[in-house]
Amino acid sequence: MKDKGADDAARRAEETREWLESLDYVLDAEGPERVTELLDQLNGHAQQAGAATPTTSNTPYVNTIPPHQQPPFPGSRELEQNIRNILRWNAMIMVVRANREDPTIGGHLSTYASAATLYEVGFNHFFCGSDGNNTGDQIYFQAHTAPGIYARAYLEGRLSETELSNFRHELAPGGGLSSYPHPWLMPEFWQFPSASMGLSPLMAIYQARFNHYLEDRGLKAPRNTKVWSFLGDGETDEPETLGAISLAGREQLDNLIFVINCNLQRLDGPVRGNGKIIQELETIFRGAGWNVIKVIWGSDWDPLLARDEHGLLVRRMGEIVDGQYQKYTVENGAYGRDHFFGIDQRLMQLAEKLTDEQIRTIRRGGHDPDKVYAAYKAAAEHEGSPTVILAKTIKGYGLGVTAEGKNVAHQQKRLDEEALRSFRTRFGIPLSDEEVSCFPFYRPSEDSAELKYLKERRRSLGGYLPRRKVINPPLAPPPDKLFAEHDEGSGERPVSTTMSLVRLLARLLHDADLGQLIVPIVPDEARTFGMESLFRQCGIYSHVGQLYDPVDRDTLLYYKEAQDGQILEEGITEAGSMASFIAAGTAYATHGINTIPFFIFYSMFGMQRVGDLIWAAGDMRTRGFLIGGTSGRTTLNGEGLQHQDGHSHLLAYSVPNLITYDPAFGYELAAIIRDGIRRMYVDQEDIFYYLTVHNESYKMPPSPDSVEDGILKGIYCLRRSTLGKKASAHLFGSGPILNEALKAQEQLEQEFEVATDVWSITSFKELHRDGVEVERWNMLHPDEDPKTPYLSRCLGGEEGTFVVASDFLKALPNSLSRWFPRVPVSLGTDGFGRSDSRGALRDFFEVDARYYLLGALSDLARQYKFSAERVADLRSTLNIHPDKINPVSS
Repeated sequence: MKDKGADDAARRAEETREWLESLDYVLDAEGPERVTELLDQLNGHAQQAGAATPTTSNTPYVNTIPPHQQPPFPGSRELEQNIRNILRWNAMIMVVRANREDPTIGGHLSTYASAATLYEVGFNHFFCGSDGNNTGDQIYFQAHTAPGIYARAYLEGRLSETELSNFRHELAPGGGLSSYPHPWLMPEFWQFPSASMGLSPLMAIYQARFNHYLEDRGLKAPRNTKVWSFLGDGETDEPETLGAISLAGREQLDNLIFVINCNLQRLDGPVRGNGKIIQELETIFRGAGWNVIKVIWGSDWDPLLARDEHGLLVRRMGEIVDGQYQKYTVENGAYGRDHFFGIDQRLMQLAEKLTDEQIRTIRRGGHDPDKVYAAYKAAAEHEGSPTVILAKTIKGYGLGVTAEGKNVAHQQKRLDEEALRSFRTRFGIPLSDEEVSCFPFYRPSEDSAELKYLKERRRSLGGYLPRRKVINPPLAPPPDKLFAEHDEGSGERPVSTTMSLVRLLARLLHDADLGQLIVPIVPDEARTFGMESLFRQCGIYSHVGQLYDPVDRDTLLYYKEAQDGQILEEGITEAGSMASFIAAGTAYATHGINTIPFFIFYSMFGMQRVGDLIWAAGDMRTRGFLIGGTSGRTTLNGEGLQHQDGHSHLLAYSVPNLITYDPAFGYELAAIIRDGIRRMYVDQEDIFYYLTVHNESYKMPPSPDSVEDGILKGIYCLRRSTLGKKASAHLFGSGPILNEALKAQEQLEQEFEVATDVWSITSFKELHRDGVEVERWNMLHPDEDPKTPYLSRCLGGEEGTFVVASDFLKALPNSLSRWFPRVPVSLGTDGFGRSDSRGALRDFFEVDARYYLLGALSDLARQYKFSAERVADLRSTLNIHPDKINPVSS
């Protein structure tokens, strides 16, 4: 039996050898593509025969690119090393000095320390600038590496020492530098905000897709530019980071490169202490169709791996978890020798020629420019799919015993003189001990080899980065004829403001000048918003066109995908749609093209769901129109609690450059969009719009004369009292609730002879903005005649009662109350939504004509201008119970 077992083992070994030799023959004769083809066929044949075949999306825990396939490094290793060392020093000093001046100011040392090589190889050999007519690469920098990016701009002469000294002191004399990439604060420097973790990877994916969109539609000539997104391995825990990677694979975005700085640490501890984050991410990205390149080990490991005949070293590398790798970083070389190599005598023999110091300092791949260059070159040349580079680094690399590889590295902001001297010596910064004690920046002379090399490399690649350059000419004002239909009203035909928007959008799309620039964006709700007519008219964008015959081909409004399609139908993803909105709304700066995005979404899933991205859009100076469809707590009646938006306008108050409106009629909507296009694309203001439209249909009146100024400022009088005397009741409304005010006006005048004016509030936020701006001016100019807010000017001299209602929270009218002649009665939809008829919902939330009536007469009674007893009787007549439960707590 023993001999038979030995014979079987020998036979299997011989079989294996023959298969491997055959594979080697094919590899030498026909290349790796043929080998892959054969393996696929063998795998399929085995599965058909019922043999279970091993499946794995992981490769061994080694570099993807073997040493013999590495291209030669094209630059000066010595000069690039010197530059990296200087940048590390200046980035560190920037943070240390800021915190010496103010220990509460914060900042981060360790992330850039781990990523310096990843950035510098890119800056010196890959990142294309935007000099001349080039738009250059788009680069999303990891937020915590901002000090290193500033340090490079200082060497380039783009930032002064004063500005570096004022890092995180933006209000200091001479100007300062923002904590993270913020285009709003540094509009000529940063392109993309990345401080909110998880958002920049998502935005980068849709930016890369939008670049294809512009080219496929003929708005931009094809160029081999790239979108680079730098992020941390801990950042991949954010759902937004990985949430759209399947889109990138599906759309074959080979213009997109992720570089994930795998320093194995989050803010508080290991990313995957009991696992391996690089292997985990490889599985996820491979499954999503990405090209994965792992950069794990530096060149010093190559000789050891070459001598590893039995695969023991590779196996040992793969079985150690990340938490233990971090332990090796902070321990001495003897610990690494004993615990890493010491488990097997054959491994000990591999390391016997290495000193303990060599074992301690042996580099990870992300700190080796040769390995990083090889990965970047392979990524830049890869076709057919996006690429992710998983680069293993050490957090706090070079910061010494206080931070390097420690769990506290992320929070490290201060270093003492001893640590600085140690850093100075390790990285060869030519400063004396006395100079180090002054915490100086270091910049070589202009004629130094380092500065000449650094600047020449950027000139050859098209100029400095990051850089935000706005070079697009303004558009001509949109012609009035595009909006005339809405000024005329709808006659006897009931129309919703959503339908008005779609008709207006269709006219804009038909316009010879503006049409090609309009970018409709919708998250799989086009039919909900009545936009299916645009499918046939414009087509739905697909980089590959339409590869199938749609099931509704025989209908007029079939689902038409096209390579030059104009609609971005994003599927069920408000976050992805918002990322497309940002890409389109910043194309004026990124590409020099004035695309005008209209993102139409369920209003409930806008400010509430993707508020972080909307805030980023404001930071990024995005332009365009956010359209909250099916808005209001009672106009979307059947969907219930989680769909009925009554608070988005209040949330919109928080975004400084977001202009918001809640129009009731088509002519209001037309005036707002016409003026918005003028402000954003003619006058080129860095603002964007949030408009709510509703799905309740009613007759749209023609535009009254001379109301456009009031529409845009936020309020105008829609209908004066018909009694021919000064009004003592003033009813205010927005959106469809304005119709309830009109009904209440008729009752007040016909049944109670109370002269009543009705006012349309198109924008609570614009009125609030004006009011607080006037108050601020008055505070700062006590020696001058005070100004009067626009709302107060409109209502000057008016008396009686003021009742304000909308389909949103009472906080909106309450935010304006101090500029009314008398504190108004506020009606609103506070509380969770319900599913019911509109009439029932408006009764429940107390925003229908009956509550306008009750609110006005109750307030007049308190002013002794109306009988309180009569109001109490009216309450019963209106079927309003005085002990009705408050909807906010129901």
